[in-house]
Amino acid sequence: MRFEERVHKFEYKLNDTDDQIVEYIEKNKQDFVNQSIQSVAACLYTVPNTITRLSKKLGYDGFSHLKSSIKEELDSAKATEEDSSYYFIQKTFDLIDMERIETAAKMIHESKHVLFFGVGDSADFCEMMARNLRVVGKTSEHYIHRHEMIHMLEKMSHQDVLFLISLSGETPQVLEMAEKAKQREIPIISLTHFTRNSLQEAAAVNLYCYAPKKTKNGYNITDRTPVMIVLQTLSQFYWDHF
Repeated sequence: MRFEERVHKFEYKLNDTDDQIVEYIEKNKQDFVNQSIQSVAACLYTVPNTITRLSKKLGYDGFSHLKSSIKEELDSAKATEEDSSYYFIQKTFDLIDMERIETAAKMIHESKHVLFFGVGDSADFCEMMARNLRVVGKTSEHYIHRHEMIHMLEKMSHQDVLFLISLSGETPQVLEMAEKAKQREIPIISLTHFTRNSLQEAAAVNLYCYAPKKTKNGYNITDRTPVMIVLQTLSQFYWDHF
């Protein structure tokens, strides 16, 4: 996983000092890979331990691992992105953050009611998740019609959870439900493709898969396997712990 991807994945763990270090690395990668940790710390008016902690927050073993990984990124030839199910699946496994999975599962467990919503192919996954929770006695629903969703949201409160699935994170119907949920202070869990998007800004917990949009002859043929991987991971964690 590239440095910028790690920053995106773990940004919820980062403080202001971490953000400054990240900005420095992003702007000075060529020089950074040749610097010592003491030199980097001096440039940033901080101490080496702070940089080591950031490295571990981003999933590296330490500063040396961080530096060597960035060097590999710089040395690697600029190739076109892989376009295979295997690549998408591997990237999705890299993106799964078990801390967030646990947080999402706990939110679902502690809520009075869980409502799922997605449009198109995502609606099928919503139906699956509602069923996965119901088999262990958790009250959960999913609706495909706008008026039914709005009717349900009007009955919900901050003690419930709205789970929204949109790979783009920009689906108008999904964003409408997110806005209505925010107005009622209903916590939101989102699942999107790993990119910055409007939906993630509205959610309390963001889950990611790697499923870039792909079309052929005007049809959306985006690989949905990564979506299933994340939802199955969440379901299994919920079944095992709650």
